[in-house]
Amino acid sequence: MNATEALVERASRALTPNYRQQPIAIVRGQGCRVWDAEGKEYLDAIAGIATCALGHCHPALVRALEEQARQLWHVSNLYYNRPHVELAEALLATAPWAARAFFCNSGAEANEAQLKLARKVHADRGEPHRNEIVACHGSFHGRTLFTVTCTGQEKYHHGFEPLVPGVRHVPYGDVQALEGALTPQTAAFIVEPILGEAGVQPAPAGYLRAARELTRRAGALLLFDEVQTGMGRTGKMWAHEWEGVTPDLMSCAKALANGFPMGAMVASEEAGRHLTPGSHASTFGGNALGCAVALAALREVAALLPKGSGPKRPP
Repeated sequence: MNATEALVERASRALTPNYRQQPIAIVRGQGCRVWDAEGKEYLDAIAGIATCALGHCHPALVRALEEQARQLWHVSNLYYNRPHVELAEALLATAPWAARAFFCNSGAEANEAQLKLARKVHADRGEPHRNEIVACHGSFHGRTLFTVTCTGQEKYHHGFEPLVPGVRHVPYGDVQALEGALTPQTAAFIVEPILGEAGVQPAPAGYLRAARELTRRAGALLLFDEVQTGMGRTGKMWAHEWEGVTPDLMSCAKALANGFPMGAMVASEEAGRHLTPGSHASTFGGNALGCAVALAALREVAALLPKGSGPKRPP
């Protein structure tokens, strides 16, 4: 039995069987290449599922992690820490429409935060009946109960029913269907600028702009899920920049910290101010180690993008 076979056997006894893993044990990574326990080299075309955008063990990120590890790992959100604030400022600078940032551990948590906040915005306005969420068929928004309910793929729903009430789905890219789904009970429409999990399907030209106009007219919020499409993956920092449209809330994760567990929600001032003390939290959100790595990753990605690729004045 070689090293990989031994590890696979141990994993089969210790881990829950919810992944269909390949019989490969990765022990080292550098750039776009990884090596298994037997020393075999692979070209990593998966990148942690769109996560290690800068490759494995990027020098700037390793340096940021090492330096922060010698200063401060974690303090609770009862206090402030510098990397938390610096990352928030840097992230908001990439999205001029946004004024507030909330940090968590994953894309699912970031989407959970914006879905919860969408409902709270309307509740604070005296419209608690505005609690329905519109999402798209074929979408993927995460594995929490709320985000998996919004995920428009039934295969992810099986065994977890009853799902969160008040969620409806429309065909992706269908403006007429979206218009018909937005009612006086709608809190928000959540959408990926590029559909990922159901196949790479960019939003049809004009769809995101129509979504902005229709949600604004209906009094609902527009939520962009940029977990997979963000951090420069489309040639701009955020995929919605190509359409020249801005949302009320946006989630990001995956490549945000290049593999270090990190998620974020950014919000307009009008929406973000409703996340009041005690209304939402994340124990490790704003963790000093994660924020230091994410800040380094954000700077590296920004340096790779064409100058002037940032969003213009929000429509």
